Amino acid sequence: MQVYLPIAELSVNLFFLVGIGGAVGFLSGLFGVGGGFLLTPLLIFSGVPTAVAVASVTGQVVAASTSGALSHYRRGGIDLHLALYLVLSGILGAFGGVAAFALLRDAGQLDLVIAVGFLVLLGFVGIMMLQESVRALLKRRQGIVVRERMPHQHTWMHGLPWRVRFKKSRLYISVLPVLVIGLFIGFVGSLLGIGGGFIMVPALVYLLRVPGNVVIGTSLAQVVAMMAATTVLHAVQSQSVDMLLAFCLMVGGVAGAQFGAAAGKHLRGEQLRGLLALLVLAVAIRFGLSLVLTPSDVYSMAVTSIAR
Repeated sequence: MQVYLPIAELSVNLFFLVGIGGAVGFLSGLFGVGGGFLLTPLLIFSGVPTAVAVASVTGQVVAASTSGALSHYRRGGIDLHLALYLVLSGILGAFGGVAAFALLRDAGQLDLVIAVGFLVLLGFVGIMMLQESVRALLKRRQGIVVRERMPHQHTWMHGLPWRVRFKKSRLYISVLPVLVIGLFIGFVGSLLGIGGGFIMVPALVYLLRVPGNVVIGTSLAQVVAMMAATTVLHAVQSQSVDMLLAFCLMVGGVAGAQFGAAAGKHLRGEQLRGLLALLVLAVAIRFGLSLVLTPSDVYSMAVTSIAR
């Protein structure tokens, strides 16, 4: 069953789109991530124009993250004070990311920058996650008990100025690293079409020492607000959001996430991180190959602007 995507200007099988959404939703539920860093590359590899893939996935990320954020809010798992700083700085970063997106598209360099961005970002994150999970598995086999750092233990960031007390997270730290993290996630998320949860969660845990009971909920709250703003900005400025594409992905994602969450209960944390690291590295390698291999269609034509 073919459906025509008006913004992408191509016909795609409806079940294929729902299937991609369901597969990424399953992985999202399994690993506890938004899934934008997987969904955007899959759409690009499937022939959807890069600009449309990036802009449309932002809406799907909002829908996929909202239910999780509400669930954590009802359980008291969100530090609203910390989330406010992350949201405000994230929205500012999103303005910069959407502006850079438009400039790169007009210059004809958007595909290259996004491919390189995914390669560098996913490659770095995947290698770090794989190293950490392998060390954890080896120590578990050797019977070594690893004690995690407690939230109150200080790092060099605690010596920075402009300290703010976050009561829910039991932290008294400088607001500067919080704002920098939010800006970075907002910029990268709006430029690459990713929620940034797989970057936000480690940053909150390892850099700010946010307690585990509020990390996921606070991250999801930031992702929902930041990506909602990004969707509006892309719709107004770049006009690349294909609502039909986003809706098809949402339908599959909601269903797949339920099965993924159930399957994730049967795996340990280090096993999940190891599998996610391999998946992230696989996507990074695929982008790396696209940069060095000769494409099947060497020449292409596109209208970048209309002279008036």
